[in-house]
Amino acid sequence: MLKEKVEKALNEQINAELYSAYLYQSMAAYFENKSLAGFAQWMDRQADEEMIHARKIYDFINERGGRVILSGIEKPKNEWDSNLEVFEDSLAHEEKITAMINKLVSLADEEKDYATKSFLKWFVDEQVEEEDSVGEIVDKLKLVGDSTQGLFMMDDKLAERNKTNAAEESVE
Repeated sequence: MLKEKVEKALNEQINAELYSAYLYQSMAAYFENKSLAGFAQWMDRQADEEMIHARKIYDFINERGGRVILSGIEKPKNEWDSNLEVFEDSLAHEEKITAMINKLVSLADEEKDYATKSFLKWFVDEQVEEEDSVGEIVDKLKLVGDSTQGLFMMDDKLAERNKTNAAEESVE
């Protein structure tokens, strides 16, 4: 059975993951509006992954005899000054989620909730991957600068991240 503090924190994490999906969907819409379908697809995929993350936590709370309590989701940002700014915001958001996951691990440790601590290891590893992949795109966008050709090449490359693999990668 989950301790009250851990259950509350896990419910807060569900909300953060759902907000992440909402934010990435807003970013996808931004790129769709700019006719950058590959960038939009990459963000759609991110949104899909975040929904899967929320569901994993949702299922874990239920498996441990807790109660899922959903709360309102904050309105996401929907305007950016550049494609680079979108990904810089994405990286900052992933860093915030990493800090939240780390705080959850610390809480599980404090509460001697080893089942939750073990469960959260997957999220710790996932956040390393998330920050790395977004950071790489930020670095490449900085290198591309104002090059239209470079932007179109990146758009094509990001389009390779298809939706069919999202669920497979996130449930490993």
